[in-house]
Amino acid sequence: MTTRARGVAIASESVVLVGAFVAALALRFGTELWDYPLLWPRAALCVAVLQLSLYYGELYDLRAWRRMELFLRLGQCLAAGAVALTVIFFAVPPLEVGRGIYLLFIPLAGAALLAWRGLTAWTWGAADLGERALVLGTGVSAQKVARAMLKRSPLGYRVLGFLTEHKEEVGRSLVNPRVVGTLDELPRLVSELDASLIVVAQEDRRRRLPMEALLRCRLAGVRVVESASLYEELSGQIPLSDLRPSWLIFSSGFAKPRLLRSLKRGCEAVLAAVAVVLAAPVMALVALAVKLTSRGPVLYRQTRVGEGGREFPLLKFRTMRADAEDSSGPVWATAGDDPRVTSVGQVLRKTRLDELPQLWNVLRGDMSLVGPRPERPHFVEKLRRVIPYYDERHAVRPGITGWAQVKFPYGSTLEDAEEKLEYDLFYVKHMSLLFDLAIVLETVKVMLLGRGR
Repeated sequence: MTTRARGVAIASESVVLVGAFVAALALRFGTELWDYPLLWPRAALCVAVLQLSLYYGELYDLRAWRRMELFLRLGQCLAAGAVALTVIFFAVPPLEVGRGIYLLFIPLAGAALLAWRGLTAWTWGAADLGERALVLGTGVSAQKVARAMLKRSPLGYRVLGFLTEHKEEVGRSLVNPRVVGTLDELPRLVSELDASLIVVAQEDRRRRLPMEALLRCRLAGVRVVESASLYEELSGQIPLSDLRPSWLIFSSGFAKPRLLRSLKRGCEAVLAAVAVVLAAPVMALVALAVKLTSRGPVLYRQTRVGEGGREFPLLKFRTMRADAEDSSGPVWATAGDDPRVTSVGQVLRKTRLDELPQLWNVLRGDMSLVGPRPERPHFVEKLRRVIPYYDERHAVRPGITGWAQVKFPYGSTLEDAEEKLEYDLFYVKHMSLLFDLAIVLETVKVMLLGRGR
């Protein structure tokens, strides 16, 4: 589910949960419900706790909207939320909700959420309300954006087929739909198939784009989008395979006002200082564990590339043997069990506790809390030669966590580096305080579920 779709889902379900709380009060007190003390603060607390439970229970993952496990997972999340609320009520008695209301609210909330999700899935999946798309092109970009639309079919996308420049390709199957016609047949096919969306995904558009037909369709009310823009919206990535300098120049986003940078820097400095104080006991225990289980220094200093290509020393708790790269030189960490990683290091990497010393890098101004992960100079030199636009990730300060880390947590190949760059470019384009907050929440979920690299 895209960030925007997830935000809409959370907002709409918050309204549903408030309705369930008011309904519980109405069943308990009838018309006197509006006299209930602290009605809205108590409703807000109950809704916020249940929403956090749903979020960390991954009920806002796209798959949770269409799998049978929805019932089980929803029950688990509601139970966890109920336990959390009980603890809060015990700790802060003035906010306590009466047992009668509480026993009504939880089942009403579950029934309301199931009903709302069923209605939403039916509405989004209805053929007459969804977007019916024709894809111009048959290459890698066309197939990539078609797969992204098919993955998100519960959001109302239906791929009608591909259009080609070559008549001999008509009838060939690609991804799931087939090639249904040529570019010259665009107006006829739009009318016959009742298309509401045209996705331009031709890899070579010079003198081959049917501009007159596209203009006619656009004036008739059919939406026309570039594949890069649609793929960005669906996946939270900016696709390198279909990226042109003109798209980067004229596309919306990439604005970095001085006020935004100043607010981001100020907020992160304060949060990092507070985090250092709160995490001090944990860091002391981690340092002790590292020292007792392997020889070598507790902290590991490694040169990384930051904003504008400037190099800086990054701090981490050591997770590998002290001599891990003495013979091999700089190499990417391998997937699965890396023999260079210590037993404690495995745990630190999974929980991302090895990153805690980087709070000092944030205080120094080398890094942000949120941003593209900084890479080592050896790999930067290698990757910038083979991956287009690689240096654009250095337009902002690197971060302890980032969009690429929560969406694609492991990478050890050139292909992985390209995919991570697609996420990094998306972050650079859409950087904002709210986006940073969403990434922090996702990072906490990664840490709680042990999905670190």
